[in-house]
Amino acid sequence: MKRPAHSPAAPTRTRVAVYTRQSVASDLEFGSIDAQREAVEAYVQSQRGEGWVALPTRYDDHGFSGGNIDRPAFQRLVADVQAGKVDCIAAYKIDRVSRSLPDFTSFMAMLEKHGVGFVSTTQSFDTRTSMGRLT
Repeated sequence: MKRPAHSPAAPTRTRVAVYTRQSVASDLEFGSIDAQREAVEAYVQSQRGEGWVALPTRYDDHGFSGGNIDRPAFQRLVADVQAGKVDCIAAYKIDRVSRSLPDFTSFMAMLEKHGVGFVSTTQSFDTRTSMGRLT
């Protein structure tokens, strides 16, 4: 009797929420919402071999400061993390998520509590690794 060939296990699916923020229309230091999204989605696509899939839900905050977390898309993202709909969050740069260290620290603690990773696609920051968690 011939034994079936073993195929490598398929990577587990990682549901990635893409978060973008642009303070004001003239703030192009980090690119427009569309440019950020394009760059982050390209990064997520490059990780498809690891099972990464960008979620279709858009978490885009237009015209909101990163100095606080009172942003509609950010609050929807937090609610979706807490509801178990997200495995990882990807952003263009850390400060797109927050420019407030206490808010960022609190956000990272909430992600850790829910087993959700965070990746900055243009910086060496990935909380799914031990070095990223240490940072």
